[in-house]
Amino acid sequence: MSNKRTPLFVRLPHDQAAALDRLTEATGRRKQSLVSELLGDRLTAAQPLSVGRVEVTGPAAAGGEVFTLEEVAALLKVPADAVRSRAEKGELPGRRFGKEWRFARTAVLAWLADGEAQRRGGSRDGRTRAPGR
Repeated sequence: MSNKRTPLFVRLPHDQAAALDRLTEATGRRKQSLVSELLGDRLTAAQPLSVGRVEVTGPAAAGGEVFTLEEVAALLKVPADAVRSRAEKGELPGRRFGKEWRFARTAVLAWLADGEAQRRGGSRDGRTRAPGR
């Protein structure tokens, strides 16, 4: 990330802002870094600039990249076998096409953030779970 920065104010839907908060807590990284990384590969100097309003409404619009098993392993910094094992158990969101696995980047990041919330006793919507549930 460049040392030269420009302030930016963004309004996000509540569920996306909550997901960003969970991802920040789960990774220990600053929101600024996460947002910059998530947008960095979408916004390059080579693309023509356009003026207008863009609204991100769902996972496909919010990053929509599809990753292979190896790319998810690199993203999560874990062995590919660990990703395969979790995916096969249904613990990690992904789809199998024959012998190949495919993962949506936004689903993997949401899964990562949600796991931290559950480990701390909260749920995805931020409420605390009752004991035994």
